[in-house]
Amino acid sequence: MSQEQVFADWKEREAVAESMIPVVGRLYRDREVQSSIYGKIIVNRSVINILKAHKYVRQVEGEELSVHDTFPILQAMDNMDLGRAHIDIGKLAVKYRKEGNGQSIEAFLKQELAGALSNGDEAQPTDVVLYGFGRIGRLLARLLIDKTGGGHSLRLRAIVVRGQGGDLEKRANLLRRDSVHGSFLGTISVDEENNTITANGNVIKVIYADAPDTIDYTAYGISNAVIIDNTGKWRDHDGLSLHLRATGASRVILTAPGKGVKNIVMGVNNGDIDAEDTILSAASCTTNAITPVLKAVHDKFGVKNGHVETVHAYTNDQNLIDNYHKGDRRGRSAALNMVLTETGAAKAVSKAMPEMEGKLTGNAIRVPTPNVSMAILNLNLDKATNVEEINDFLRDTALHSNLQKQVAYSNSPEAVSTDFVGSRAAGVVDGLATIVSGEGDSCVLYVWYDNEFGYSCQVVRLLQQMTKSALPAYPIEG
Repeated sequence: MSQEQVFADWKEREAVAESMIPVVGRLYRDREVQSSIYGKIIVNRSVINILKAHKYVRQVEGEELSVHDTFPILQAMDNMDLGRAHIDIGKLAVKYRKEGNGQSIEAFLKQELAGALSNGDEAQPTDVVLYGFGRIGRLLARLLIDKTGGGHSLRLRAIVVRGQGGDLEKRANLLRRDSVHGSFLGTISVDEENNTITANGNVIKVIYADAPDTIDYTAYGISNAVIIDNTGKWRDHDGLSLHLRATGASRVILTAPGKGVKNIVMGVNNGDIDAEDTILSAASCTTNAITPVLKAVHDKFGVKNGHVETVHAYTNDQNLIDNYHKGDRRGRSAALNMVLTETGAAKAVSKAMPEMEGKLTGNAIRVPTPNVSMAILNLNLDKATNVEEINDFLRDTALHSNLQKQVAYSNSPEAVSTDFVGSRAAGVVDGLATIVSGEGDSCVLYVWYDNEFGYSCQVVRLLQQMTKSALPAYPIEG
């Protein structure tokens, strides 16, 4: 095509993407139907974001996907009586291209989305309280606000922080602006008199308290709330039970490894969650990054044993400049040094995968970057393989398995850590770095992970299962 034709084609695709935005928004606000393209959510996204999501399909599927393929799917969905659901219009478009067999789009979708048709029932909203408002707390706030939709499922009602007040504007500003994750997508206002932050229409009460069991949430109109403790101060059952003594609180999620409570890695052992569980741990960011990949590889090839080395971004626990720290080496400047330290993630894997008990060792190196880490999995396998086979398997795992929300796949020869900021996956396999050696029974896998945002997405997935508010996903795969 000539330059003029290429530009004209671009403008046309821009126009179609612009037409998609109100339909995507209407489906989400009115019917809580969340649209995505191969896992990339397009609700509240720009024209360019939507076009980039289509471009991504070529990278992972090896074939083009155009807005001309997906927009008719979206239009047909808009005319259907759909209930709450997460619908991947990209996968539906590709499936229609391959398996449509001359059917109309309407007839095809009637069959594929039969389970998503509305039965007239609406989910009852669940009150959520963030106990602590640090790095993970603020990202959880962003995610919960983004997922409010029509307001029928999860509602962020309050944030609990220490102190006596007078710092509301500062806390709101930390939600507005983030040096790693960018500006908040929306509007935020502060009401000092009522101690509230309003973000995209969500009125969030800021409660000042020094102990969990001293709070009466019902005094703020909050009841049967799930408390997400992201302070890390209490990690055992007794300590976390303090939250349950607060009036109006009913369940607790810990955003750190827990002791004496179930450590849940979504996609791996979330089947262990029982209806009567009132306290759960979401384990650690590293445990969430490596366990889904390990499960996939173990189920397919068998893992005899291995070593996990984590190259981890520095955290707030470290010192900016050399100073006293109770932990070994962590007192040395985080911004100037690679800091060798221990990690409990390798041992913690067995809490989600008991079959890995005693099979993994691990260490961590903290490096001078603020976010995005890498886990290097050096594994000895029961079944021999080669680079092409294991990469094809992991790519298929990322696209079409029950672990597709946890495992993503990259084959870019230029990918570096900042490219994975904002990744919603627990871990992203770097396929071009995969090594298979020996007789094919030893492999090295490189897994990127946004240790802040990707982990926060896993916490929200745990929250959704605990509250039975997760959206059923379509198309149904497997």
